[in-house]
Amino acid sequence: MSSKPTLDQMKRRHAELEAKISAEEARPAPDEALLAKWKKQKLSLKDSMLERHAA
Repeated sequence: MSSKPTLDQMKRRHAELEAKISAEEARPAPDEALLAKWKKQKLSLKDSMLERHAA
C-alpha cells in the first residue's frame, strides 16, 4: 500500500485547513503565525492536488 495520500484525502485535508483558517480569522485577535502556517500548508496541498490531477 502506498503512503501517498489519495486525491480524496488531500481534498478533505484542504477543506479542514480552510475551516481552521476561517475560524481563526473570525477570532477577535487571530494568531497570524498560525494562519500563515495553515495558509502555506493549504497552498502546498493545492499544488500537490493539481500535480496529481494533471498526471
